[in-house]
Amino acid sequence: MAAEDTASTRLGAGRQHLRPLKRRGLVLLRLTAIVFAVLVFCEFLIYYLVIFRCSWPAVKTPADAGGLGTPEPVLRAMFLADTHLLGAVRGHWLDKLRREWQMERAFQTALWLLQPEVVFILGDVFDEGKWSSSQAWADDVGRFWKIFRHPPHVQLRAVAGNHDIGFHYQMNTYKIKRFEKVFNPERLFSWKGINFVMVNSVALEGDSCDICSGAEAELLELSHRLNCSREHFPLYRRNDANCSGEDAAPPDEKYTPFKERYDALSQEASRKLLWWLRPRLVLSGHTHSACEVLHGAGVLEVSVPSFSWRNRNNPSFIMGSVTATEYALAKCYLPCEDMVLTTYCTAAGGLVLLTLVHAGLVASPFHFGWNMLRKFKTT
Repeated sequence: MAAEDTASTRLGAGRQHLRPLKRRGLVLLRLTAIVFAVLVFCEFLIYYLVIFRCSWPAVKTPADAGGLGTPEPVLRAMFLADTHLLGAVRGHWLDKLRREWQMERAFQTALWLLQPEVVFILGDVFDEGKWSSSQAWADDVGRFWKIFRHPPHVQLRAVAGNHDIGFHYQMNTYKIKRFEKVFNPERLFSWKGINFVMVNSVALEGDSCDICSGAEAELLELSHRLNCSREHFPLYRRNDANCSGEDAAPPDEKYTPFKERYDALSQEASRKLLWWLRPRLVLSGHTHSACEVLHGAGVLEVSVPSFSWRNRNNPSFIMGSVTATEYALAKCYLPCEDMVLTTYCTAAGGLVLLTLVHAGLVASPFHFGWNMLRKFKTT
């Protein structure tokens, strides 16, 4: 009888010893599940939830107006700017990891949800192309194609920016050819009866250098066929004072005068482009902020904000439905960086609180509230 009592006592003690271990295991499992859920939400799901709200704008066609004949084909074009892939000199590994992952998830999610037919990147694809070595350039290009991979039926075109080939005094034929070897060198891109021209605005210095003269000659040759254009530098404007919207330049930067040939094209180069190309629409990058400007004869210029968290908290891109005679534009915002960081900080605070409650160092908020309610009812 005594032996049976001893065995029962030992068995009970063993079970009591296992209960804390089981509770700790459950708490650890819950913490792991919360961490996993937050990571999946912030690094994957949030892109689908935000970009899912975007849709292609409707464009008027002759068929919509009751016209006869075959409806005009509509081209779905996606415009983004200033991706600034970091290089070997100024690119910290953590900065690269965070910002390039953001652009990869945003781009791949947009491709899957929106199914564009062509994607234009409006300059400053890379951050250090103006001085990178051959090996560093090859590494940057490899990372670019990983981030912006796309199926064969989607066309991708890029315009050279000052960070890709340097400003006028830095650029040379080697840098331009290196860029054009990665991206199609053709200035004219035509699809579904719509003509697009990619302008190397860095070469529009107007000083008759060999590269500048060649660029102007190409534009003159193509001028009679072009009806849409994209470039890196915006056309001439004094500043961003008349730009509005949540992704426009900050108030303290709006009234800063633009430097010609640095922040925007010169007045002379802008007049030449508008005269030679006679565009219906101009899209540009470079400023990292949004702006819409009407130039002579009612030509609309849209400055596309940066696509990267590195340059702004609320990146976006432009969606265009384009026909041979009409176009319609819409903006698609990406997740804000501060929203993602707030989610992580809130989740981290919750995990710390849950750990302290389990350790008995802090009273459970539920029990604390219940006790306060009981005291209130008693009084």
